[in-house]
Amino acid sequence: MARDLGSKYVCFKCGTKFYDLKKPVPACPKCGADQRDAPVAKPLSARAARAAAAAPKTEEPEAAATEEEDTETEEEEDDDED
Repeated sequence: MARDLGSKYVCFKCGTKFYDLKKPVPACPKCGADQRDAPVAKPLSARAARAAAAAPKTEEPEAAATEEEDTETEEEEDDDED
């Protein structure tokens, strides 16, 4: 016996999850923000989406380069001991 609670929302101001209970104004029960006033995010262009997806990958090679430098330094120290 499921009841229809209306549309589900996540408040854009405070993050509270709630149902509008089929009321004409979907207001957050916690902070009172009208969800119809939520800012609309602009869709990303294809170029911006690729740049955002590639951003985390640029951090990995830097970490790998640091490990390679450490390995080279250790090899040089081993050669000096001989």
